[in-house]
Amino acid sequence: SVDCCLCVCAMFSTGNSYDRGVNTFSPEGRLFQVEYAIEAIKLGSTAVGIQTAEGVVLAVEKRLTSPLMEPSSIEKVMEIDEHIGCAMSGLTADARTMVERARVETQNHRFNYDQPMLVESCTQSICDLALRFGEGKKEDDAALSRPFGVALLVAGVDEVGPQLYHTDPSGTFTRYFAKAIGAGSENAQNTLQQEYHSSMTLRDAEDLSLRILKDVMEEKVNSLNVEVAVVHVDTGKFRIYSQAEVQSIISRL
Repeated sequence: SVDCCLCVCAMFSTGNSYDRGVNTFSPEGRLFQVEYAIEAIKLGSTAVGIQTAEGVVLAVEKRLTSPLMEPSSIEKVMEIDEHIGCAMSGLTADARTMVERARVETQNHRFNYDQPMLVESCTQSICDLALRFGEGKKEDDAALSRPFGVALLVAGVDEVGPQLYHTDPSGTFTRYFAKAIGAGSENAQNTLQQEYHSSMTLRDAEDLSLRILKDVMEEKVNSLNVEVAVVHVDTGKFRIYSQAEVQSIISRL
């Protein structure tokens, strides 16, 4: 029985060694730390992004864990540049780091080339940062100690048109017509697959995104616990809706 216990302990210690190494592949070819980061996102607030010919809509759940919390202090949607914004799910502190990097990249691009950065290029710069957990230390900058535990929905408009990208902790980004992330993403994505169509208007996308949040959120949807933003093709500007505008969408449901 002692030999059996030693064998079991050896098995667990071997498995855990692959968990601890952020750059170590398991014998099955898996990076456990990246997988754990992706699992952390599934505990985050639900976010929905929908691309239409008129622009892109982002809608995010804001979890208010106490009536004493100030709702406006919880940021789930952030502007990166005047034509690009993002919604997040996962660790907000990690998201702020990535958004700050994206803001610097877009402003440097404007300064150097006197034109706005492409949405895909901005997303690529975010994922370049996400990949740095695998790098060694440099002279001027230490490597990340772990993957970022956050996923982003990056929405923007450029010369290509309206675009919606999804990023994950592995540093991968993919373009979508409609995408959901977070705790309610599975049911939300199923609804998007059933109801999304390429001829949707921005108004249709607003209604669908909030209807999905209404279905997956535990709390009743109101103008304080959801955040909505849109980037218009006509203006080329990213804008976060006010509480009154969010309430007007909710009243249409």
